[in-house]
Amino acid sequence: MPDLISRGERFAEFWTERHLCTLTTVRPDGTAHVVPVGVTLDLESGLARVICSRQSVKARLAAAAGERGSAVSVCQLDGRRWSTLEGRAVLRDDPESVADAENRYAKRYKQPRVNPRRVVLEIAVTRVLGSV
Repeated sequence: MPDLISRGERFAEFWTERHLCTLTTVRPDGTAHVVPVGVTLDLESGLARVICSRQSVKARLAAAAGERGSAVSVCQLDGRRWSTLEGRAVLRDDPESVADAENRYAKRYKQPRVNPRRVVLEIAVTRVLGSV
């Protein structure tokens, strides 16, 4: 796991600004599934989180991978500034994980709408790319 804190203040600030991101997952046939998402990043734990509905393709792909996780990347950009986080996504559906992810999302973006089917993709970041 990379040390995200050592990447500096600009990196940390960029991942707290309100930016739409993309999440890329890989379908069983090897093709990319790319969708817009909101992402939160916990620098200390090295975890990025994406909230979504249980029935979404991204959630089903992560669920199928089990605890080993599925290979994913999340990317955000703002002009020439960009950052991509690569890692493995695991599906979390326990109430504590969902509530924590919703609170993090609310701080970065806005309070998410009520969704009783909400789950969390918890991404253990293994690699960082970008200009920030």
